[in-house]
Amino acid sequence: MQAKRVFITGASSGLGAALARQYASEGATLGLVARRGEVLRELAASLSNAERHRVYALDVNDSAALANAAADFIAVAQGIDIVIANAGISRGTLTEYTEDLQVFEQVFATNVTATVATFAPFIATMKAQAAAGQTGCRLVGIGSVAGIRGLPGAGAYSASKAAVITYCESLRVELKKDGIKVVTIAPGYIDTPMTQVNDYAMPFLLPVQTFAERAVATIDAGSSYRVIPWQMGVVAKVLRSLPNWLYDFLFANAPRKKRDL
Repeated sequence: MQAKRVFITGASSGLGAALARQYASEGATLGLVARRGEVLRELAASLSNAERHRVYALDVNDSAALANAAADFIAVAQGIDIVIANAGISRGTLTEYTEDLQVFEQVFATNVTATVATFAPFIATMKAQAAAGQTGCRLVGIGSVAGIRGLPGAGAYSASKAAVITYCESLRVELKKDGIKVVTIAPGYIDTPMTQVNDYAMPFLLPVQTFAERAVATIDAGSSYRVIPWQMGVVAKVLRSLPNWLYDFLFANAPRKKRDL
């Protein structure tokens, strides 16, 4: 059985590094993308079958560099099975501050536009593989439960993750006939550097490697959408069902991520 060929952005830490470790433990060949080349190389060297993995030190906002990395990985790995657009940033924002407009633009560029740029170079190859009878091609978008309802103080992050969820739904329907599955994973609170700076309670906080195990199982199953952990999925459904007046009342004074001063 051929080893899975997996391309992961935002792979140097947090969810991306945990996913890399999980896939490497299963014998996959990895293409790892992040800005911090030294950290990325250290991670790759620590993984099983280190000699098979490729490291691409680049900014996901550089679509040309992403396309070149995709072409190189496809050539070296002789195809592609799974692409995980994991790179993302979370910043506290308040619309009333003019300087936060630039932060909104940065968050959307990294969380949304870069997801599109990550998937685009792989679709033609996946279509050809599927036409030749290969199954198992997956494009994986990392959303968030923060994209289910807008959170105060996190307008940029919540809106960007809502966009990722909706974009992946559109793409899922587009590519269904081509035999390519699009999987959306919406993490709740996962113990990573992104959440460790939060100074408020985080319900159902999940160890990052447990998240990775569950995410890989979800991707293998080709599920269209999954919240991890499942408890936050229940919370998200409840919140989505609340009338606006009640949601507004409950969350008007909710804790929020601090702005960068």
